Amino acid sequence: MTHGMRGEVYAPRQGGGDWRDNAARYALLPLRIFLGVTFVYAGLDKLTDGAFMKDSGAGSVGDMMRAVRDSSAVPALVDMALKSPSGFGYAIALGELAVGIGTLIGLLTRLAALGGALISLSLWLTVSWAADPYYYGNDLPYLMAWLPLVLAGAPLLSVDAALRGRRRGRSGAGYQ
Repeated sequence: MTHGMRGEVYAPRQGGGDWRDNAARYALLPLRIFLGVTFVYAGLDKLTDGAFMKDSGAGSVGDMMRAVRDSSAVPALVDMALKSPSGFGYAIALGELAVGIGTLIGLLTRLAALGGALISLSLWLTVSWAADPYYYGNDLPYLMAWLPLVLAGAPLLSVDAALRGRRRGRSGAGYQ
């Protein structure tokens, strides 16, 4: 049995395509929706939680960072966050919100996914580093989940795809 090479990633097979072609074309969409909704929710949850944005106290970002400082892989990152815990809390919350919205609508998707990966990496190296065994921590799977979107972007049902199609339409119109 031989396998043919396709010239374009999302080009249908010569016979018009089948369910496998459609599944391949839309494979990243559930991941985009999950990560986008999760990060929008996480950002909004932090922004609306009065206790989280405080420098100290039960449920505060400051107390959380002090609790994980000695068990983190990179204590210097925690020390930076502890210089202004509420500022760090707002930066994380707004970053999660921007990443989630960008991922959901597919705007600058690769950049948004890179931001999500960096947030997940920083949380893995600080907050969930002490999880034992390592796969009990939730930030490492999020980091890995962002990588396909960093590599592929949002080729379908996205602002990026609409803009790409519009640019192609303008550049092709001049040659007719």
